[in-house]
Amino acid sequence: MDLSGKVAVVTGAGRGLGRAYAEALAAAGAAVVVNDVDGGSAAEVAEGIAARGGRAATVAAPVGSAEVADRLVAAAVKEFGRLDVMVTNAGILRDRVLWKMSDEDFDAVIDVHLRGTFTCARAAAVRMREQGTGGRLILVSSPAGQRGNFGQTNYAAAKAGIVAMARTWAMELARANITVNAVVPVAATEMTRTVPGLGPAIEEAERSGGRFPEWLRKGEGLGTTEDVAPLVVFLASDAAADVTGQAIGIGGDRLALWAHPREKAVGYADGGWSADAIAASWRTGPGAEPETYGVPAPRIPER
Repeated sequence: MDLSGKVAVVTGAGRGLGRAYAEALAAAGAAVVVNDVDGGSAAEVAEGIAARGGRAATVAAPVGSAEVADRLVAAAVKEFGRLDVMVTNAGILRDRVLWKMSDEDFDAVIDVHLRGTFTCARAAAVRMREQGTGGRLILVSSPAGQRGNFGQTNYAAAKAGIVAMARTWAMELARANITVNAVVPVAATEMTRTVPGLGPAIEEAERSGGRFPEWLRKGEGLGTTEDVAPLVVFLASDAAADVTGQAIGIGGDRLALWAHPREKAVGYADGGWSADAIAASWRTGPGAEPETYGVPAPRIPER
């Protein structure tokens, strides 16, 4: 995949998935603005890209505000002349169950994930529309946003909102030839290491230097951060010019298209529904097969 001549911004690119996205985009030929709240980490990634013959610049700042979003776009234009791709990856965690989550826990996560995605995408869309040559908004969501996850009210809400924004912006930006998609990644990160049963398997694979076992790569769709990055490269490329408004999962050996919410079952009552009528028909009518909720526990093979 050739991204020569394209310019990308990747937020939260100092480590983990963001770093993998930035390095993969650079390896495909794109110039990359590496953003991270940790300036040292951002500089390390940029230096590594440059050492491999790529082009990179850095902006050390926490995403969320319009001012930082404008700085990111301005850096791309100043250093490389344009902006073609915005990857909104930056995020933090403040996990608590509902009755223990503080206002500060909630606001901090929403500010970085949801508001940060909004401000960065808005700034990028303004620039891309001015350029008149189209562009790519690649928003990073999560399985938690698709299914919910215990202890992650703030994170799940933000990630669900990100997919909703992708669908909305895909409509709004279509005439400008700007595609908008949400990536739903699953990879070995500091967060997935805390999932019961996954930590030891991840640590063993990394310790031995071997591939993750098949039950992880295929069954759970979980691999390395590098396994996820090719989807971002694809979505940034001309090959994905007709792909927009989608939520696409990737991890390990699995690539998946997530379904958008839709009516699953419908019932009708002449004159409308009373509470008693709903109660009488729910379990044999629309509610006969209720949906599951929550990220499923990993299916760990018996030894």
